[in-house]
Amino acid sequence: MPSSTTFSPSRECLTSEHLDHLAELIKQWGRELGFQQVGITDIDLTNHETFLNRWLDKGYHGDMGFMAKHGTKRTRPEELEPGTQRVISVRMDYLPAEVESAKVLGQPHRAYISRYALGRDYHKLMRKRLAQLAKRIEREVGKFGFRAFVDSAPVMERALAQKAGLGWFGKNAMLLNPKAGSLFFLGELYTDLPLPVDAPFEQEHCGSCSACRTACPTGAIVDDKVVDSRKCISYLTIELHDAIPVEYRRAMGNRVYGCDDCQLVCPFTRFTKTTQEEDFAPRHDLDRASLIALFSWGEEEFLDKTAGSPIRRIGYERWLRNLAVGLGNATWSEAVEATLWARRAYPSALVREHVAWALDEQRHKRNARIATRP
Repeated sequence: MPSSTTFSPSRECLTSEHLDHLAELIKQWGRELGFQQVGITDIDLTNHETFLNRWLDKGYHGDMGFMAKHGTKRTRPEELEPGTQRVISVRMDYLPAEVESAKVLGQPHRAYISRYALGRDYHKLMRKRLAQLAKRIEREVGKFGFRAFVDSAPVMERALAQKAGLGWFGKNAMLLNPKAGSLFFLGELYTDLPLPVDAPFEQEHCGSCSACRTACPTGAIVDDKVVDSRKCISYLTIELHDAIPVEYRRAMGNRVYGCDDCQLVCPFTRFTKTTQEEDFAPRHDLDRASLIALFSWGEEEFLDKTAGSPIRRIGYERWLRNLAVGLGNATWSEAVEATLWARRAYPSALVREHVAWALDEQRHKRNARIATRP
């Protein structure tokens, strides 16, 4: 590929040939910056807007009022960022090497944390890389309009990624890539450059497979590509601020922050490549920590050990709430029961209620154990 120094036209004299070449350079630079894939799309999200409105009308967003409050800014990029003509969509793999997933789900005494949240917060890392990409473009063409997004504004990131050729929508509503599964982050660079667009990823490879719908612990995937967030464990453990509905607590198992079940069972997950980003490596043994150990953290320890982590956003109170449910679902032991008793008078009513539920669950298990003794 020609060097990026082969032309430096001013913004006003960019020709179709220049823009074609620039698009190729952008993809090359993106890969050099650690993105596994880069695509470019226009900003017409008409079909996706219709789908979103139907989803919102059914109340599937639950308490996530931010999904509706921005109106059409989410589905019309030029309203969010005036002058936008194209979106540069990127993906970055996040699965650390040598991290167990399904095995942890089968060990009730250990805490399962969604694999994207084991390391440092991805938002800053990806925004920094997108800013670096924008600087490279600026060196090539001069000043241009752009704005970077990483799950931080009303942006239809999966819809834009599909239009940019990065993957298709699976039955679990996740974006799937035939060579990477779905364990990756997405980011966007809105720009006023009239770049050539890539072909959208039209072919869907799910076929008759419904493994994700079958595996969902709470039945949150209510139709193909439709998730009722109010039932989703990721929503219940991260987005929900109030008490977790009792009917979903046992189904949560040991999942205390997010849920990966629908991704782990997807046949395309076997093609997932592990990340080379050190920031995504597990911190404080969060990929294998026990529920008791995490529940024993004081607030200062929680704040210290989740500094720079997406986990911190839920706060200490909801962290204890989630862990209490996990402990209630754990196999009975004196240690589990004692750990819960230590928090039975915790100042937060939210925590106390979940601890009381967990103690009831543990008491039933203890009694059942005694009843089956010879």
